[in-house]
Amino acid sequence: MKNISIDVETFSSVDLNKCGVYRYCSSPDFEILLFGYSIDHGPVKTIDLASGEMIPEEILKVLTDPSVTKWAFNCNFERVCLSTYLRRKYPRYFKSYSSPEDTVGDYLDPTSWHCSMVWSAYLGLPMSLAQVGAVLKLEDQKMTEGKDLIRYFCTPCKPTTSNGGRTRNRSSDAADKWAVFKSYNIRDVEVEVAIQERLKKYPVPDSVWDEYRIDQMINDRGTRIDMQLVKNAIAIDAKTHDAYMEEMTELTGLENPGSVQQLKGYLAEQGVETDTLGKKQVAALINEAPDHVKQVLELRQQTAKSSIKKYQTMERAVCPDGRIRGMFQFMGAPRTGRFAGRLVQLQNLKRNSMPDLAEARELVRTGNYAALEMLYDSVPEVLSELIRTALVPKPGYKFYVADYSSVEARTLAYLAGEQHTMDSFARGEDIYCATASAMFHKPVVKHGINGELRQKGKIATLACGYGGSVGALKAMGALDMGLKEEELQPIVTAWRKANPHVVRFWWDVDKAAMKAVREHTATEVRGFRFICKSGMLFITLPSGRMLSYVQPRIGINQFGSDCITYMGLDSTRHWNRVQTYGPKLVENITQAVCRDILCNAMKNLQETFICAHIHDELVIECKESVSLDEICDRMGQTPDWIPGLILRADGYTCDFYMKD
Repeated sequence: MKNISIDVETFSSVDLNKCGVYRYCSSPDFEILLFGYSIDHGPVKTIDLASGEMIPEEILKVLTDPSVTKWAFNCNFERVCLSTYLRRKYPRYFKSYSSPEDTVGDYLDPTSWHCSMVWSAYLGLPMSLAQVGAVLKLEDQKMTEGKDLIRYFCTPCKPTTSNGGRTRNRSSDAADKWAVFKSYNIRDVEVEVAIQERLKKYPVPDSVWDEYRIDQMINDRGTRIDMQLVKNAIAIDAKTHDAYMEEMTELTGLENPGSVQQLKGYLAEQGVETDTLGKKQVAALINEAPDHVKQVLELRQQTAKSSIKKYQTMERAVCPDGRIRGMFQFMGAPRTGRFAGRLVQLQNLKRNSMPDLAEARELVRTGNYAALEMLYDSVPEVLSELIRTALVPKPGYKFYVADYSSVEARTLAYLAGEQHTMDSFARGEDIYCATASAMFHKPVVKHGINGELRQKGKIATLACGYGGSVGALKAMGALDMGLKEEELQPIVTAWRKANPHVVRFWWDVDKAAMKAVREHTATEVRGFRFICKSGMLFITLPSGRMLSYVQPRIGINQFGSDCITYMGLDSTRHWNRVQTYGPKLVENITQAVCRDILCNAMKNLQETFICAHIHDELVIECKESVSLDEICDRMGQTPDWIPGLILRADGYTCDFYMKD
């Protein structure tokens, strides 16, 4: 036996979608109902565990045999579920892969587990078993009855008179449905095997499977949560919300000022017309409304803040040992292969800028609502800034936070051959500060004079780097940050004039990709190889990884010019034909290379306890004896596959996660 493909059907009273698989499996009532498997792509069998059947001993041994590759679609689910199953039912077969100091010991070693969902994502396909089967036009498709059957057998049900007051449905409660459910389990394995067969001409490189193993270790390790802070933040928000609603009721006379329709009616009576009460619309109305209406709208803003939802997610998803696991999705970004966030969504945390962050945190942690209300203008704003501080290292450790300095700007300049920008980085200059200085005609120093303008320079640099013009600057908040409309086009023009090699790179990439698609041939630009074959456009990156575009064609864009189109997930997350062009391909390439650089750092630091990563940043649990400089030096090492790129990683230590 070389491979085994697995699919399990399970039950737990914990909501999988809201809490994640790690918390789901930790429930005392978690159990595996069906175990479907295929050995070396042979006939599929299903073991009806719910009805008393048992997994054969040879299969139990295989689950921890490093010489046998275990396959599943989203195999993190199968691996974590089977880890819990073995620990509870067959502890003699369970093997830990953790060291005593680490926190990943309760799960099977991910080294010999491969994920066909990752394989699909690597080739630009959807990350859904049903969608992949449909796109590949497999003979056997995922059964559409599955969702209803999962809802029936795998989740709790409400007790009613008709069901005898039971809180869950078992196999004996609906024999006909159970028979179909077993067929569904078999079909899922058959579809998974068919996907592997269809994709075998384009295997995932071993280096990417190594990255996946590290990703699974980070997900298994998880991040400790300060639950005292979380619980008190939720309680304080409830008090604040009630106080704001009471004040709004007094000001408006409405029965329910939280109702959008009622509030819109009140505003109309005050002469303020609006179709929506979205965040941006309310902010715009505040600037124009009379004072008594402005006060109501400001209260609406405060009650509509969504930051409390992250605290609620932490409370739901935390495991019994106080850690949240499974917060990162490998290959979650379809075009670049970058990671995506799950559960708490660490990638979109609010930046903390409070000078008294630690003091405010302690007030929330101790539930001192009166002091918060007295000292701060907006309690919800304080709670929003404190979200990231709910992540804490385990006792006796600190967080070592290290991130790359301007990694996208460095990488783009290197890939395009923009020498003056590379020279600027070599001299240790800050590209965002230099851009902001030119924009605002004053010196800008990071963490120094006019340092608050650096973020505006960063936005302009990133907006222009991938073909963006005035619209891109606006989309990134240029007007909200104080830039004037008439300043925007000159900024774009000046940036492009100062970076001719980047501009040339956009259009060289555009021509190379168009030629590859039009002529079904291989082309090359600055070391990037473009080849169109077997209904795919591949772009080979310096790391050896490939970007994949499904069913590429030459189409016509909105300007009447030729462009490349391909099948992919559109802005609505539907599988449709999508347009692209040179600057957008350069954006994909640059961000993909930056992703590979971060993964290289993870490999360099894999023996440390990496517990989180946010964009181009690593969060590591370390003992205080560890050298921060050494961590940053190892993270900043230039990968062998991109010689000459100058990287720099900066870092700091903290007792709770924060932005330095």
